[in-house]
Amino acid sequence: MPTVDCDPEVAAERLREAGAEVHPGNTDHELWRAEHGEAVAVAYDGTIVIQGKRPQDIEALLREEGGRVHAYFDGACRGNPGPSAAGWVLVSSGGIVAEGGERLGTTTNNRAEYEALVRALSAAHEYGFDEVDLRGDSELIVKQVRGEWNTNDPELRERRVRVRELLSGFDRWSIEHVPREINRRADELANEALDDG
Repeated sequence: MPTVDCDPEVAAERLREAGAEVHPGNTDHELWRAEHGEAVAVAYDGTIVIQGKRPQDIEALLREEGGRVHAYFDGACRGNPGPSAAGWVLVSSGGIVAEGGERLGTTTNNRAEYEALVRALSAAHEYGFDEVDLRGDSELIVKQVRGEWNTNDPELRERRVRVRELLSGFDRWSIEHVPREINRRADELANEALDDG
């Protein structure tokens, strides 16, 4: 469960401005509770604890400043094309901020890699980061996004355009190719999503 150290009154006001209803806490120690999207915030003295399926729905509203995040992404595909999934992990100086894996249906490995990258960028944006350093083990995707290699496949070209649109929302970004061992958690999440399906 993510926690955010901030003034509970300021946090409550930000949540109200975003359309959340703030209710009294359930115990003597809870100052208040609020629901927003698929997350619940519980305020204690100086700390907000965030629970729920999508904690980023609240955490992004409470973050004091954008900051920098490392985003790891990986696509998995069994067959090419075949059943596929995307995995991603956001890591800040405080550790893992968020991670996820999702089945994509039947597609190619390269398309799955792009979808994983899109999900990582979307999550970084939802969490309110303004700088992102992307890490993936697909040299093709990294070099296409950098503009070093052409994108001849129309569907990959469309995904590359989407990635570049998302990147324009950050003050600074980089993308690097890393060995599979460095990208292990994103790979695990993608494969777990495939196995769960």
